[in-house]
Amino acid sequence: MKRVYRIPMKLPFRGVTERSGVLVRGPAGWGEFSPFPGYEPAVASIWLRAAREASTEPWPQPLRESIPVNVTVPALSAEQAHALVRDSGCTTAKVKVAQGDDEARLEAVRDALGPTGKIRIDVNGAWDLDTAAGRIRSLERYDLEYVEQPVATLAEMAALRKRVNVPLAVDESLRSLDDPRAVRDSEAADLIVLKVQPLGGVRPALQIAEIVGLPAVVSSALETSVGIAAGVALAAALPELPYACGLATVALLNGDVVADPLIPVNGSLEVRRPNVDEAALEGFELHGAQARPLVARMEAATAATP
Repeated sequence: MKRVYRIPMKLPFRGVTERSGVLVRGPAGWGEFSPFPGYEPAVASIWLRAAREASTEPWPQPLRESIPVNVTVPALSAEQAHALVRDSGCTTAKVKVAQGDDEARLEAVRDALGPTGKIRIDVNGAWDLDTAAGRIRSLERYDLEYVEQPVATLAEMAALRKRVNVPLAVDESLRSLDDPRAVRDSEAADLIVLKVQPLGGVRPALQIAEIVGLPAVVSSALETSVGIAAGVALAAALPELPYACGLATVALLNGDVVADPLIPVNGSLEVRRPNVDEAALEGFELHGAQARPLVARMEAATAATP
């Protein structure tokens, strides 16, 4: 069974104003195929493997019942960032930077969290090496937990790591590697970010975590609760979970496809798997000509699957 959806974002997120995809149902439950627009079929085929895993295989045995999560702060104004963090119930915030007034945003987030809250920043590879070194030193006063993907390549990450005192996390660079051992061997990062769909499923992500051997943070790809459930399953199955995870992103969507969304309570997500709800899906489901491009995209990804 396939159901096609489109849900607007409450606020633009890195230029994304809506999320759309295909929900697939199989013997194990629901999976989600929602690659971002512009991804080639070969890349989208990896996301499709994750949807198929979710719908056909049970999740690995969980080692914990709840997952601590961070609130994700887009490139908002200081006032918007403060309100978002204040109302989130989370004690950790991941703040998008390299857009707008980073320092005002971070100052607002620090104020909302208080002195004991944790702040991590995500650069999405936007800085060059010298800019990254300078900006990280300047922003250290906000007591950064770590900096996610400050530069674009592993080589730059390894060089930057020798120039700054804040831990570095690798995200996009990890997904482009033929062999994830390169992260460890190059000494480019202190921790890794795992996202289920871009890595092809929960089990492939677990294998990468084992191969790399660094602490892991599980993050979302702005999915509905169907996709977030896969991230929760991954976080629940990791042998250790020293960091809050970036899985509290359903709140960035203007709706969901389940009756009981995966929304954090007191900064944590319960380890569970919600099902697609007809009433919740009704307002966002696409049919006929509207659904056809997304179905075609899934077919192209199927054809590109090795």
